[in-house]
Amino acid sequence: MKKMKSLLWGLTTLLALGGFVACDDDNDDGYWYLYPNALVTVKPVDSESFYMQLNDDITLEPTNMKGSPFGAKEVRALTNYTRLQEKSENYDQLVYVNWIDSILTKPAITVAEAEAEGLTRQDPVEIVRDWVTIAEDGYLTLRFRAKWEGDNRTPHLVNLVTGVNPENPYEVQFRHDTNGDGQRIWGDGLVAFRLDGLPDTEGKTVKLKLTWKSFSGPKSAEFEYRTRETTTEGGGTAEVRPALILQ
Repeated sequence: MKKMKSLLWGLTTLLALGGFVACDDDNDDGYWYLYPNALVTVKPVDSESFYMQLNDDITLEPTNMKGSPFGAKEVRALTNYTRLQEKSENYDQLVYVNWIDSILTKPAITVAEAEAEGLTRQDPVEIVRDWVTIAEDGYLTLRFRAKWEGDNRTPHLVNLVTGVNPENPYEVQFRHDTNGDGQRIWGDGLVAFRLDGLPDTEGKTVKLKLTWKSFSGPKSAEFEYRTRETTTEGGGTAEVRPALILQ
């Protein structure tokens, strides 16, 4: 499996400084537009159009953008949008995108793939309970917290491993490897993993169990998960302003 490199910001830095694809420079009546109000999946249709999946059920059609700013790749992204009153012909809602920025988006890997790639380390990490920590639209998106050297030179490795429990195919493990980076400063990261390798839930909602090694020992959490009804090839990412570096 080819390793994917991406620049990923610390969440606080993104919210404070931006680093996004801005679509409107005329908003000067406050700072509300600096903050994301949705986590979406950006789904290109062709070079001239795309739509955004808000959750398992609702789709958004941007009126002020044509082709996806992230090219032909499907990615998860934070966005700030304004809902419009007009009706969309093909999707659930029409929206005006104030800005949008992708997050690190990559496929989950199997235990065999992790062993073959040497992705076995489990350095301590915390999963942050937050609105962006969620399983939806065939992805598990995680906000996590770890310690960093702070020089932005050494990429940490993050992966989601499936097949860790033969008795439960919906149990997955988050693995974090500091890659030799010093641990001085706390910082947050955001990553989305595609779950298309899991068994089809056939329209049912099941419990997705996540395990990880925290700074205080093993931990786990459960998410509501349902296989997405439509699929497109994903696993890409776009470059954004860095505060933290991940692979």
